[in-house]
Amino acid sequence: QVQLVESGGGLVQPGGSLRLSCAVSEFADYAIGWFRQVPGKTREGISCISSSDASTYYVDSVKGRFTISRDNAKNTVYLQMNSLKPEDSAYYYCAAGDGCDSYYLSLFHYDYWGQGTQVSVSS
Repeated sequence: QVQLVESGGGLVQPGGSLRLSCAVSEFADYAIGWFRQVPGKTREGISCISSSDASTYYVDSVKGRFTISRDNAKNTVYLQMNSLKPEDSAYYYCAAGDGCDSYYLSLFHYDYWGQGTQVSVSS
């Protein structure tokens, strides 16, 4: 079973940056996605990176501000978050799944999940 461990969350001021990391036990065959969830709301996919060609996908709300990348040597996926806004505050989860595009980046196609890390954007 694939295991994922997130790190890097914390409190940051609006306009600031954070980098989240996701260490993955079995890396090669899975797309890795980042999701976020605000209490009381549905968990939403925000970005993913494929296993085959490292192609990426972003939802509109983070496009241009967040960058996903993977380091195959370290079995780690990163989410660099810049120009953070208060509405980015959430629990962030990484997950391993079937693919990476607007169709696959959903709860239905990602089977293995990390425990989450909290991001708070506030002055």
